[in-house]
Amino acid sequence: MKVARQLKIIEIIENNFIETQEELAQALKDSGFTVTQATISRDIKELKLIKVMNYEGKQHYAPLKDIGSIYNERVSAVFRESVLTIDFVDNMIVIRTLPAMAQAAALAIDSMDWSEVVGTIAGDDTIFVLVRNRDLIEEIVGKFKKLMK
Repeated sequence: MKVARQLKIIEIIENNFIETQEELAQALKDSGFTVTQATISRDIKELKLIKVMNYEGKQHYAPLKDIGSIYNERVSAVFRESVLTIDFVDNMIVIRTLPAMAQAAALAIDSMDWSEVVGTIAGDDTIFVLVRNRDLIEEIVGKFKKLMK
């Protein structure tokens, strides 16, 4: 019964934004499982569920395996919040950031692991991004501008 219940919990949180233990208990009840709040709490701990923020800014339960997506969301947020301008020359992109934010934004760029980007160099408020092919520069600038929105 425990294994079946916990499998159902994983299925529920992967297919729905469940914000509270009460919502999870109701979803389980709707699926034919009768549980107490204490059982839900133990299951959350055993399954190593964490609360993450969705695109609307609301928190919901997710498996710990989703930590990579959490990292990517936060890294993207750092980029979005710190970048002021983007310009380019030849196969080099110059990104201006808020003071002291260039290294954090460069880390965000590096973590995106785009094959077109050879690497970054960051100062205090400026990042140089070397692009592998000059023909791809406008496409990469476009990707950066989308991240700013």
